[in-house]
Formats: sequence, structure tokens, C-alpha cells
Amino acid sequence: MASDFSPDPQTARLDRRVTWGVIALLAATVLIGALAPRVGHHGAPAKDPAQDRSCTEWGDGCKVCRRIGEDVACSLPGIACTPGPVACLRSAGEP
Repeated sequence: MASDFSPDPQTARLDRRVTWGVIALLAATVLIGALAPRVGHHGAPAKDPAQDRSCTEWGDGCKVCRRIGEDVACSLPGIACTPGPVACLRSAGEP
């Protein structure tokens, strides 16, 4: 049962318009994504707690890291966690 499908000229014109509209929308989206300025963190923290030997525990709201002797142990982040700025939570000598 082969049927010869030939759309009428008005439907074919509409199909071409829709196709070119989708292509233009896709191209515009890609260009905006490529040309838009990147939003990043403004400024770095004064000290990186991981490098500061006087900081024994630090975290970003998602995971916590602790210095144990010369080693560092970190927890695993939660499934839907959004990290914040890294901050020292406990300095050497604090309970």
C-alpha cells in the first residue's frame, strides 16, 4: 500500500518557515551561549583553608575536610548540594 504523499504548496511553505525558524532559534541560542560573559566568583579568599596549616577543619557547605596529622580527609557532598565559599571551620587549638 504505497501512497504518493505530496503536500500542497501552502503546507510545504509553512513547513519550510517552521524549519528555518527552528534553525534560527537554535543558532541564536548557541551564539548567545558562546558570546555571553561568564559569571564567576569575584575575588579569591584571602587564605585557602586547605593550604593554611593552622586551619584543621574547613568546608564549603557541602563537604567538610579535616586535617589529620599530615593527611586530609573529606566527607562526600550531598546529592543536591550547592557549594558556597570555602571557609575555615576550626583552627588549631580549638576544641
